[in-house]
Amino acid sequence: MVQHAILPLPTPNGRHLKMIKIRRQTIALLAAVAAMLAVLGYGASNGSMSRKPATIVSQKGRMFSVGSLNISAGDVVRIVNDDADLQHHVYIDAKEFKFDSGDQEPGSATDITFLFPGSFTVLCGIHPKMKLVVDVK
Repeated sequence: MVQHAILPLPTPNGRHLKMIKIRRQTIALLAAVAAMLAVLGYGASNGSMSRKPATIVSQKGRMFSVGSLNISAGDVVRIVNDDADLQHHVYIDAKEFKFDSGDQEPGSATDITFLFPGSFTVLCGIHPKMKLVVDVK
């Protein structure tokens, strides 16, 4: 006849308690990231990440194709250098949001994701008269 012994569960020591705390923090962090992705418009309804397409703004002839945009928080604006021989250098220098594309070669594109509401002025560091106002709701 086989006898079964009942063994007491080990008492957690400091190391085990620390691991449990780290696991809880990791789960909380993953939940926060999932919530942020949901707010930014990522969906999981079909098992894939879906997102609103970027708003395209062309740079040509030392000007942006539009002077202003109205978008929602989380939207992406794609700035495309459509000049054949001119570099551009897009930047935003607002208190709430800073962005710098570096030099943009002809034919290149730069994506800017606007995460927070506000009014932001997009400028070109090479052509000072270029200005695009982006209002984010």
